[in-house]
Amino acid sequence: MVIKYFSWIKEHIGKSEEQLELPRHINNVNELINYLNEIDEKYNLIFEKKELIKVAVNKTYSSFDTSISNIDEIAFFPPVTGG
Repeated sequence: MVIKYFSWIKEHIGKSEEQLELPRHINNVNELINYLNEIDEKYNLIFEKKELIKVAVNKTYSSFDTSISNIDEIAFFPPVTGG
């Protein structure tokens, strides 16, 4: 799986993307977030208020209960505003 981070999320985590092999018990985005929080504290700051985070699975806006697998690309980014 490829996980991509954008904007201030990328700045807080310190990387724009990473490769990750999911454990078998991870089946949706929410479980992925919980797993990331367990493996490193730096994710806790990002996902502390996950209602501020948008997610895309395979370049399609998705919800936190969207099913995922190791062949997917997940992207986390803040809400986009225009002006």
